[in-house]
Amino acid sequence: MARTSDVMNRRQLIVGLGLTAFAGHLLKGTASAADAPLKLRTLYNKDRSFSDLAHSLEGTRVSVGGYMAPPLKADSQFFVLTKIPMAVCPFCETEAEWPRDILAIYTKRIVDVVAFNSKIVTRGVLELGTFKDPETGFVSRARLVDAVYERS
Repeated sequence: MARTSDVMNRRQLIVGLGLTAFAGHLLKGTASAADAPLKLRTLYNKDRSFSDLAHSLEGTRVSVGGYMAPPLKADSQFFVLTKIPMAVCPFCETEAEWPRDILAIYTKRIVDVVAFNSKIVTRGVLELGTFKDPETGFVSRARLVDAVYERS
């Protein structure tokens, strides 16, 4: 027959394991919230400089939500992510005109165009600083490279 102290220890162990699993579930939920896609506006300050958050994430893989603007050309590995749906590509000629609500996306594969009004999430390595695409002439101040995307 089990002693009272043995029964209590087993109960304490079971309760402890249950609390540990529950805490793990809570932490998992917290991690998911932290992994939520960034909003384009969080990458910039009001003066169009990069935010502290953008600088802290530079060179890391991030997720950003938005809409795919129509690609500049067929069979491209590049598109522009916008804050709001746009039926035409917001092509910028200089970095001075670079709006705060778009992000250049360079994908791993040829872009499978998504309807301009379908929300997507992109994941890629955040790069900051001026870059002129040698193939398209597109000038970007910020971009995701080695990116993938999916409907959200």
